[in-house]
Amino acid sequence: MTDFLTVCLNGVTLAALYFIVASGFTLIFGLLRTTNMAHGSLYVLGAYVGVSVVTITGSWWIGLLAGFVAVALIGIAIHLGLLSWMAGQDLRQALVTIGLSIIIADLLLAHYGGITYQIPPPDFVAGSISLPFVVGGQYSAYRLFMIVIAAALGGALWLILNRTRVGMYIRAGIDDRDMLSALGVNVSRVFLFVFALGAGLAGLSGVVGATALSISPGEDGRYLLSSLVVVIVGGMGSLGGAAIGALIIGLAEQIGLFYAPTYSIFITFVIMAAVLAVRPQGIMGRPA
Repeated sequence: MTDFLTVCLNGVTLAALYFIVASGFTLIFGLLRTTNMAHGSLYVLGAYVGVSVVTITGSWWIGLLAGFVAVALIGIAIHLGLLSWMAGQDLRQALVTIGLSIIIADLLLAHYGGITYQIPPPDFVAGSISLPFVVGGQYSAYRLFMIVIAAALGGALWLILNRTRVGMYIRAGIDDRDMLSALGVNVSRVFLFVFALGAGLAGLSGVVGATALSISPGEDGRYLLSSLVVVIVGGMGSLGGAAIGALIIGLAEQIGLFYAPTYSIFITFVIMAAVLAVRPQGIMGRPA
């Protein structure tokens, strides 16, 4: 039972990281219907920015902010320079962002090398917390802190989308862009804000993930795939769906790795296939 509870807690903390990564992806892919296959590379880019800034400043919080801001600015450049000219062209967007992802990954590899980095956590969550129901009786305070970050981020995004004028514009623009534009709203600027926010969240999640686990070349593919699965299972464009999808996938991965490591890689895709068979729009997605 102690082993099972430890595995479940690992799954929940991994789900928190997956939600932070997928929250940016669901904004871009689910709300804007923009096929950004470079999301995983933006995660890695944010992680490396965090590594550099934390090394220079010694502050995890400054590194977190730098990861968000730097990748958000790059997201603005990507949207204005590439994707805004391809609105509605899903295949072209996918191919361009895949190429961009390869370029970013190679540039990071050339600069940082193949070394694995890990960012030290803030001092107040640097140690362990006593939990009698886990193996060893101690558990990482930072991994528990990730749950707090994910909850705070989810709440903030919900408030932005449902309780602000910008959120009202975003929801209206998704349903009827032409009507919103006819009312005098600059829809392109609203969507640029959403893309920058989604990219910035990818960078922020990179810093969070590089602190909990590590960062090395090749991580971009893993987190892009995880984000895709979470958004597909939870439902495109739904923050609540992203949270549910992240929890399902995080628990499935950790339980599978512990009890059936040989077949664990298939469990995630079995879950995705089962959800698509029953609800093609995802657990909390809206029908097309």
